[in-house]
Amino acid sequence: MPFAEMIYCIDDIVWGPLTLCLLMGTGVYLTIRMRFLPWKRLPYALKITLSKDARTTKGEGDVSSFSALTTTLAATIGTGNIVGVATAMVAGGPGALIWMLISACFGMSTMFAECMLSVKYREVNENGEMSGGPMYTMRKGLKNDRLGKVLAWCFSLFAVCASFGIGNMTQANSIALALYETFQIPVADTGIVITIAALLIIVGGIKSISKVSSVIVPVMAVFYMICAIIVIIGNVENVPSGIADMFMSAFSLHAVSGGAVGTITISMIKAARYGIARGVFSNEAGMGSSAITAAAASTNNHVRQGYISMTGTFWDTIVVCSVTGLAIAASGVLETAGEEVIGTALTIQAFETVLGPAGGLFVSVGITLFAFATILGWEYNGEKAFEYLVGTHKWNVVYRILFSYMAFVGATQSLELVWGMSDIANGLMVVPNLICVLLLSNEVVRDAKAFENS
Repeated sequence: MPFAEMIYCIDDIVWGPLTLCLLMGTGVYLTIRMRFLPWKRLPYALKITLSKDARTTKGEGDVSSFSALTTTLAATIGTGNIVGVATAMVAGGPGALIWMLISACFGMSTMFAECMLSVKYREVNENGEMSGGPMYTMRKGLKNDRLGKVLAWCFSLFAVCASFGIGNMTQANSIALALYETFQIPVADTGIVITIAALLIIVGGIKSISKVSSVIVPVMAVFYMICAIIVIIGNVENVPSGIADMFMSAFSLHAVSGGAVGTITISMIKAARYGIARGVFSNEAGMGSSAITAAAASTNNHVRQGYISMTGTFWDTIVVCSVTGLAIAASGVLETAGEEVIGTALTIQAFETVLGPAGGLFVSVGITLFAFATILGWEYNGEKAFEYLVGTHKWNVVYRILFSYMAFVGATQSLELVWGMSDIANGLMVVPNLICVLLLSNEVVRDAKAFENS
């Protein structure tokens, strides 16, 4: 079996019904057990996230709560919102966007739980920096010591692999394709520039990464949103039919009979499969990666930081992915999408329906900056997982050099293969992380209630 086909087969197995049920089931279970607190407290979470206190370094931690959030968003807002949405809507139909949004709503509860626990069980390493994440939660929080250590080791290994895939190669690949599509810049040249630029920044650690992220992410997010909304307004006459197609594809609202039932059912399953998978790729709720960055935040209360961290899922998927998907659906480019028009090219075509050639330029610039910020954010996640595996921070420089080089490798590979490898790494991270969250769900509920009563 060719390597590419083997990757696709493994991808289908990893993202089979069990993983999708585990992801959605955990989010639903936590939401109900907490009596919908994450949904009820979303306005409060957004308020404290945008407050001045979130930008100060009160309490233990390496960076402010806001900087930790923007670094998390740097690792999530990017190709998942621009390329991932387009890829999901081509592979799973327009209904994939609906499933992305559904998974995000329940994913906020999962994100709250994993980030809250990560801050609670973080520790200071030999270099005086915060080290945290699901691996520390597993090792220190689970009562079964042996199970905790096994899950922690597995999660760390999967996180390191994922950092090279979802956090690096897919991002470099999207940057290279966007710049080639718009400016005809050779992908190899783009790979070299990304490698050098990334290495120059990541040598400064989380403080250097957060400084860059806190500038790039907010500015580019607002700029991209404005452009996407202009595209939606420009195709406003197609918006109602576009929304209708999304819901019909997601839930099979047509009254069908006979042989068509099987086709419609398969269509709905594909929409759910790609919507949930790309939703996780976009907001990373359930993967545990965002919890690694959350552990670096300066805070005196782990529950409060959990609320701040969960807004990342809201901004990333419910806001940014929604406008991207609606812009694509309203533009009508899905009807002409084929094997050669996927990912970046499809989103560029959607923007060009209203903005003309400038639309392609806006998307290319957006992808380049967002994806580069994602590379920086994911380097920190992977580095901390690598640090846990080797038991010391002294070998982090080796990881940084290898991570930077992999950007060049990703820039020169095919989009489909890179996405497939990334999906596999994502799915493998999900399993140990959610097992830990479920085993500690009583603790999550208890701490959340205590915070409400304080």
